[in-house]
Amino acid sequence: MRICDLITYFFCFGTLLNGFSQEGMDQIKKDFIKTIQFSGLQQNNAFPLVALNEKILLKFDDLNGDEADYYYKISYYNHDWSPSTLFKNEFIDGFDNIRLDNYTTSFNTLQTYTHYQLELPNEDIQFKISGNYLLEVFTNANELAFSRRFCIYQSLSSVQVGIYRAQNMDRFNSHQSVHFAVTPYQQSFRNPDKNIKVVIIQNQQWDYIITGLKPQYFSGKTLEYSYDIPAQFEGGNEYFYFDTKDLRVTSPNINFIRRVDLYESYLNVDIPRMYSQYAYAPDINGKFEIRNIMGPGDPDTHADYSYINFSLAADYQLNGEEVFIYGNFNNYLLNDFNKMYYNPSLEVFEGVLLLKQGFYNYKYVSKKGNTLMKNSLSGSHSLTENDYLVLVYYRILGEQYDALIGVGNASSFELMN
Repeated sequence: MRICDLITYFFCFGTLLNGFSQEGMDQIKKDFIKTIQFSGLQQNNAFPLVALNEKILLKFDDLNGDEADYYYKISYYNHDWSPSTLFKNEFIDGFDNIRLDNYTTSFNTLQTYTHYQLELPNEDIQFKISGNYLLEVFTNANELAFSRRFCIYQSLSSVQVGIYRAQNMDRFNSHQSVHFAVTPYQQSFRNPDKNIKVVIIQNQQWDYIITGLKPQYFSGKTLEYSYDIPAQFEGGNEYFYFDTKDLRVTSPNINFIRRVDLYESYLNVDIPRMYSQYAYAPDINGKFEIRNIMGPGDPDTHADYSYINFSLAADYQLNGEEVFIYGNFNNYLLNDFNKMYYNPSLEVFEGVLLLKQGFYNYKYVSKKGNTLMKNSLSGSHSLTENDYLVLVYYRILGEQYDALIGVGNASSFELMN
């Protein structure tokens, strides 16, 4: 979806944001920090979205393998990720800036690493209110190692969501529209045009959201949002995948493996799909799962790291565009580590990533200046299976924060015309 379309036609209704508009929230500052996993205990989500008092689990590896000390801090934010005016004791009980004491050194791996885990809430810290939070992990020198967003909700309303084809014919085959309705469980919302804020997220990726929508009409206590263009997303395409659970043998999409200092896996050459017909292929919408069948033991500490070699066929260099390998393996960030470089002798873009054993989804995206073009290389289809989240925030009368009072989800696998 192009931002200019929304501004031209429906600026007053909704706004499409990309990751660069919220740059600095999710960061990886230390290149030896790998395989960050952050989700609820009962989920495998790209980011944690849990009910108040439910457990959140953070996992990550330090490739230095020296059992270094790390500390964590918690911050609170408004619905649009602007800083909140709340004091720390207004949103947490207890203390942060606590050292992570649950860590284990890898066992029987070529790449030595220290694996860390943190559960929240815990005996040191409990959360008092719903809304948007930021977890920051620091080194013992008080340098930021990485940060991750998470959301805590209270079920104070129901959110019904449906995914529809776009009704304008120029987008009928390429876009998906999100319709939803919000109903409070108790009294009606006060001044919902001002106090209700909604955020729609595709595939749990904060770099592709729609916000700023106002209720289209009221049905009793229910707020109806049945917009077409203001709530449209590009459907994109299904993700590529590979599986390195056994580094000794090739598997679908892995062409060749060799062992040097570490294992090296060479994927099949991928073809740009912007002009191809849509073909259904099950995926996990950009996420990854750590697994290892090369030996017994916990994959968290027994899975090894290997170099994954990517290649994307192209008979020309793109006009001023940069190409990146894109996926949840680094929280969809674009940096020098997942940037690809053109090899004119082979007419391919090439890139190498150091990844832990597991099942991975990935795609190729391009960026020109500060504009991310998620589907310029993969194409966009309305039949693509995507997951959508609708987050509903409410500024309760007399409060100084945006409570997350309802969550709705739907899949475009059940696409409606």
